[in-house]
Order: sequence, then C-alpha cells, then structure tokens
Amino acid sequence: MVGAHISRLRVSLKRFSQKGLTRVLLTSLVWLSGAAATLAADFTIDVGVVQRFGEQPSDRLVLRDGGGGTLTVTFEGGDGTPQTQQLEDLTLELVTQPLSEPVLEERVVLSTHRSFENAEQEARDWRDRGIEVEIAQPSDIWQVWAHRDVYQTPLLRRLLIETLERQGVEIAYLNNQVRDRRYQAGWEADGFRYNRDRLSVSASSGTIQVTTDRVQRTYGGQMQLQPNAYGSYTLVNTVPIETYLRGVVPHEIGPNAPYAAVEAQAIIARTYALRNLHRFAIDEYELCADTHCQVYWGLDNTVSRADQAIAATSGLVLTYNNEPIDALYSSTTGGVTSPFEDVWLGESRPYLVARVDAPTSIWDLANNPLNYEENFRKFMTLQEGFNESDWNTFRWRESTSLEEMTEFLKRYYRRNNRAINFKEVQEVAIVERSPSGRVLKMTITTDAGVIEIPNDEIRNAFYPPISTFFYIEPMYDEDDEDEDEQVLDGYTFVGGGFGHGVGLSQTGSYNLANLGWSSAEILEFYYPGTQLQPLAEISDFFQDR
Repeated sequence: MVGAHISRLRVSLKRFSQKGLTRVLLTSLVWLSGAAATLAADFTIDVGVVQRFGEQPSDRLVLRDGGGGTLTVTFEGGDGTPQTQQLEDLTLELVTQPLSEPVLEERVVLSTHRSFENAEQEARDWRDRGIEVEIAQPSDIWQVWAHRDVYQTPLLRRLLIETLERQGVEIAYLNNQVRDRRYQAGWEADGFRYNRDRLSVSASSGTIQVTTDRVQRTYGGQMQLQPNAYGSYTLVNTVPIETYLRGVVPHEIGPNAPYAAVEAQAIIARTYALRNLHRFAIDEYELCADTHCQVYWGLDNTVSRADQAIAATSGLVLTYNNEPIDALYSSTTGGVTSPFEDVWLGESRPYLVARVDAPTSIWDLANNPLNYEENFRKFMTLQEGFNESDWNTFRWRESTSLEEMTEFLKRYYRRNNRAINFKEVQEVAIVERSPSGRVLKMTITTDAGVIEIPNDEIRNAFYPPISTFFYIEPMYDEDDEDEDEQVLDGYTFVGGGFGHGVGLSQTGSYNLANLGWSSAEILEFYYPGTQLQPLAEISDFFQDR
C-alpha cells in the first residue's frame, strides 16, 4: 500500500517546479512511509563500542543500569544451558590463564591500508585471483588477511607466501606469535568468579552505562561481550538504528548546526550505517564507534534539534538504483568535492563527483581543471563565495622540516610492517594530481632510492597535510650564506579542506542551510542523481544480513 501511494506521489510531483519538488518530496515521503518508519524502528545494528578489550591485563569495564535499575546478565552455564543473574552493576576484569601447551597464532597479511575502502577493493582483487580473504582491523589500520578457515595450517600459509613471492608479490607476510597464556574475561557475583568469553547484558531501564579507564557513556539497547579475531574482546551494543543515530548526528554535524544541515546529516548517517554493515564481519559485529565508521557517543549528550531531525526523516535513506549509496562525507572539502576514485581504489560512484563547493558559479572546473598546477595555485588564491569560506580549515598552511618528515615516514613504515631501508628524506614532489585538485601520487627521494606514496596514504605518511588538496613550497636554510647552493630544509604544505573531501561537506552544508536550502536540496547538491527512499522500499537489499 505504501509503495502504491509513493508511486502515485512521484507522478503528481512532476507538476511542481524543481525547486519546490525536493521540499515536497521529503515531507511527503515521510508522511506516507509509516511502514518505513516501523521498519526503521525495528532495525537494529551491532556497534563495537569498546574494541579490543583485554589487550592489557589491567583493562576493566564497569556496566550499570543507566536509569539506576538492575542489569540482567545472561551467559552459558557449566552444563551448556543459559543462566541469568540480576546485578546492580557488572565489573568485567581479566585474569591470566596459563595454557596447557603453547599455541601458535599465525595469519598471512596480504596488504595493509589506511582506510576500509582501500582494504575492501584490495580484498576484491585478491578474490579475483582465487585467494579467499577477510578484512581485519587489528589496530587503527585495516588489513586484508588470507582467510584463516581456508589457510588453516602452517604449511598452507607458507605455501601461499612462497607462491606469491614467485609471482612478484612482496607485500604479503606472516604475522605470528606463540602464546603460552591468555587473558580471560570474567566477573564476581555472590562470592564466585565467573569466567566467560561471551555474555549479554540488558537493563531494566533500557539504557546501560559503560565505564572504561578513559570514558563513561550511556547507551540504549543491549550489550554483548564477545571474542574478536585478535585474541581480545569487543563490547558490542545492539541498538535500534534510530536510537543509534541520536548518538551520531549531533557529534558528526555539531550541536548548533542549522536544521536543514542536521536533517541532511541524519539521512546520510542512516544511509552510511546501512551501507556498511559488513565492515566487521571478521569480528561478528557491524560498525565501530569512531571515525573509522561514524562517531557514536551514545545517549549522554543528545540534542533536541538532532532528535527532531532524526524523527522527521525516520526510515529515509539516500539511494542510487534502489540501493543505499556510499554516503561518504567529510568536514571540509577546500572548495571542490572529490570523486571516489581520486581518494581510494575501486570503481567510480556516479553520484560522487567533482564539483565546486559553492552556491554560485565561481570557477569553471570543466574548462579549467585543477590537475594543471597553474590552475590549482590560482584556485587556491580564491577565498570568498565558497560554502566553507568562513571556516578555518577551508585554507591552511603548515611547514615541516626534512628531519620531521623522515621520522614521520619511518613511523608510517613501522606501523605498516614494512622494511625501513632509508635513513633520511632528501626531497619530495607531487607527480600526479586529479582534475579535482587532489594529489594522486607523491614521490619521496631518500638516500636509499625513490618511494611512491599514493592518494589516501599520503595523510598517514606525512604530517601535514590534513587533506590531499594541497601544493608544496620548498623551504631553504636561512642561515646558508651561499645563495647559489641553497640547502633544502623542508617544505610548506599549502592546502584546503579537512578530510577526504568526498561527498557532503559538513561545513558546506551549514552555509547552504543558512541560505534556505532544504535537506533534500543539500543532498542533491552533494550527491547528484540520487533519490530519497523509505527503508521499506529497499528492504530486499538487507535480506541476506
């Protein structure tokens, strides 16, 4: 019934002007899609709110009912049947358990990446070569592993490495360690200690307060403690998606954002979550709670304006060809949004394109592409008229010495478990830039040869920059008296934007909202060719979830 009403609505909307259409479309879809709102309210997601609990023996978690009531803890008893306890609080701590015999923990790491997007594309490429893989996040980096269920034995893992080396693949390596003990999670109740790898927790009030050694937050829904792929545990929050958004939207867009910008953020945050439910399949949950996914801080600092926007857009997602889009967004673009392929590996997205981030025509990008250095530097002199002109991250300038660049690059290589064969950085250069202005490749000349760093990795290999929308200027030793033989001392990075610059600019959406644009118009600006649809209309997309 809802689908039939919406179909008729779309026909009738053709009579409206284009400017009025988007505003009517959003309000009408929400009014008609009661089924979508019901589906959205029932749709739960699993968020890892405390990742890798138990890496240190001193790790500790305290759970309480957020409303002062009681917790219900469910776990497996010694005979395999479910048991429950009613507790005022639950303190999870670790004890060291010696193993009866040492255990070899070993995996083949095929590649390491700054972002999930690159890891996902690399995983596809490995599968195309006939190698089963899985994506992991053992720390703040992403890795592609040879699937542990397929490469189960030391012999198979070594044969894989040898085969890849014969094919010229040099980045794969064995990561192994021998464990003679483990950290076992558990708690005490009624004078007994209960050691369990899995347990679930619900609260009589419907909210659970979680305290770690760093932060205390309150969450809706339930909690599960479960093992992950790294020998530690994850505390997972199972929460309705609309409740989840209450802990995301105000912290991503800001508590004082104009209302239309908040609505736009609510829609893309919902879309992003639904599109990315597969990120942590290796660890049996779906999303994380930090900037590797979306910032999720639970229910302690909700904002009424954000709650209103979430409710007003309940169940609405942004789609392309009846599927949730890759709803990427960043803080600040620097004046031009970036196509997907300018930042990450993989195919382009038709709705993630380069466009000048301004409400009026400031620069003709088609006839003056920014891959020409002269055009790019001229563009960077422009300051006014952009959606982000009033923000301090719109333009930035930061200098760094060759010594600092050397140390940062060495740290980058160590984090990626790659051999460090150089002693010093001698020179850097931008060798490829996209028509949207993003740096696609840099070369670093060292005492041991030339290193290439591609697009997304540049922000990890150096500090600065805070985006790949920049140019560089050499700095010379001011104390050098011989002007004919200037000594290079470092570089100044002159850039714009903060983040990857793909999709919606959060700061840019502020300006469009203040100009009177609706959330639907803002979304059409940053994701051209997409459609707003109720979740009920695309529910088949999630049938295999």
